[in-house]
Amino acid sequence: MFTVEQITAAHGKVKSGADFPAYIKEIKLLGVIYYETFVTDGHTNYYGANDYKTTSDAKYMPLIIAGIVNPELFKADLKEHQQGKTDYRTFINRCAAAGIEKWAVCMDKMTCTYSDKAGKEILIEEIPQ
Repeated sequence: MFTVEQITAAHGKVKSGADFPAYIKEIKLLGVIYYETFVTDGHTNYYGANDYKTTSDAKYMPLIIAGIVNPELFKADLKEHQQGKTDYRTFINRCAAAGIEKWAVCMDKMTCTYSDKAGKEILIEEIPQ
């Protein structure tokens, strides 16, 4: 099974949102079938076959997630990030300000779903292959 260290090495190649599809392909090859990243502190739960799960440590001090979601602001910030105009930390801060609690990536569907604190899906994107 995969380890957090292997995933961290793959993530180390990501410099902006433009690098995200290549990262997804790489960790999918490692055996990751689903993962969810929490904006509040950056920890991620990774899931594999046979109920395998591993969790990364928090990456930064906890952020406060806005209680009111601003979908339009989030979509604009996401677009900038995907174009390589912002770094990861800037994107995370903007997610928190826009009310995004987490995103979940499903490798089978090749989707990334962004959700608020109530678990409401704010945006579902297809990951380019």
